[in-house]
Amino acid sequence: MAVLIGTRDGVFRTASVPVDDVEQVLDSGNTPRVQTFPEIDGVFAATKSGLYRSMDDGRTWEDLGVPQEEVYSVVASPDGERLYAGTHPAHLYVSTDSGETWNELEGFQDLPSRDQWHTPRHRNEAHVRSLGVHPETPDRMITGVEVGGVHISEDQGETWTERRDGVHDDVHHVLVLGADEYIASCGDGLYRTRDAGQSWTRLDTELDHRYFREAFTFDGRLYAAAARSSPGTWSGESGADAILVESTDSGETIETVSYPGGPAEVILAWTAVDGAVLAGTNDGRLISRNEDGTWTDVGHVSARVRSLAVR
Repeated sequence: MAVLIGTRDGVFRTASVPVDDVEQVLDSGNTPRVQTFPEIDGVFAATKSGLYRSMDDGRTWEDLGVPQEEVYSVVASPDGERLYAGTHPAHLYVSTDSGETWNELEGFQDLPSRDQWHTPRHRNEAHVRSLGVHPETPDRMITGVEVGGVHISEDQGETWTERRDGVHDDVHHVLVLGADEYIASCGDGLYRTRDAGQSWTRLDTELDHRYFREAFTFDGRLYAAAARSSPGTWSGESGADAILVESTDSGETIETVSYPGGPAEVILAWTAVDGAVLAGTNDGRLISRNEDGTWTDVGHVSARVRSLAVR
């Protein structure tokens, strides 16, 4: 087993949790996504210097040469025949030969709201922050754009429909729970759809914290974390002033729980290791959930954790 940790400084690797030893294995800069897929071999790292793949559990890496250098998201089709990459600026690319060559999905640029996708914080541009698929709808792609909303394709990315009404447009992550059920973590709220984005329900109405980065589900429980505001405020006296919430009914009811590093540190990444949930914070802390529902500090890396994966 190997745990791959995407950070602001690249990818780190450890072979054990709790962490006895951690080493940096990819000097790629900011790494929003480290991910594996059951349908395709390797570990993938979407980074601001390219999309990389490792075929030896994260020890060595190869740049797959996506046309846009800054890659924020990656997903494989359910049959493993197509690999998709989302970039900054907001473009989508597909490879049908395991990353050897890439073609742009130009229909993504034709969405009516396309000229509204920008934010001053990201050079007045946007990026494809999240990509998702579900095996029951193999031709459907779910895309989250920061800043630009949620959009869906029913034909492997050739044509697109906007599903941004009712959800905040600063989309950080879309968790695919089922064929039509998704959880969107946004800069202003946590949202759920049960009709593939045609309507959205806000789940955080009883909370004071609004800045969500990513939700995660494991063994019937939904996990999410939020800061009171955006990252520019996290270096203040109270840090991120964050919360961790859990739900056993897909967000209908939410319970706030304590965790190591909180509330000064905010959880930004999730995975599961040996039947336990593992999370990473903006301070590089790794924490794990115990069987009794409490959380334990299990390690540390030297940079802000952005993503986690297990190989």
